[in-house]
Amino acid sequence: MKSYRKELWFNIASRRAFINITPQVQACLLESGIREGLVPVNAMHISASVFINDDERGLHHDLEVWLEKLAPHAPVDQYRHNDTGEDNADAHIKRQVMGREVVVAITAGELDFGPWEQIFYGEFDGKRKKRVLVKIIGE
Repeated sequence: MKSYRKELWFNIASRRAFINITPQVQACLLESGIREGLVPVNAMHISASVFINDDERGLHHDLEVWLEKLAPHAPVDQYRHNDTGEDNADAHIKRQVMGREVVVAITAGELDFGPWEQIFYGEFDGKRKKRVLVKIIGE
């Protein structure tokens, strides 16, 4: 069995964004040479996520609106976490809902997706450098 590890770094200029990272994960798979196995992809920060969904602008808008209704950023004093001087409690909650990681099967050297599936990095408290870990395991 072989393994491969790579960190993808992001510094999103806005507070929130959804970034399609499927091409970067595919590049990692090609570089690894692994043809059969698994690809766990996880956000390495507690206010960001990795998830799988459709790459469709309307859906991304709907997710953004839904998450903001579920855990609105303002007023920041509604959250006890923000009593520490931070203002990102909503980002922690959004990450909890959207998830930390995904695992994708590798079959014949390809990411084995269902129809329309793509991998996304979800940023909920941007404006600083964060990373995603791609760990490929297989043969």
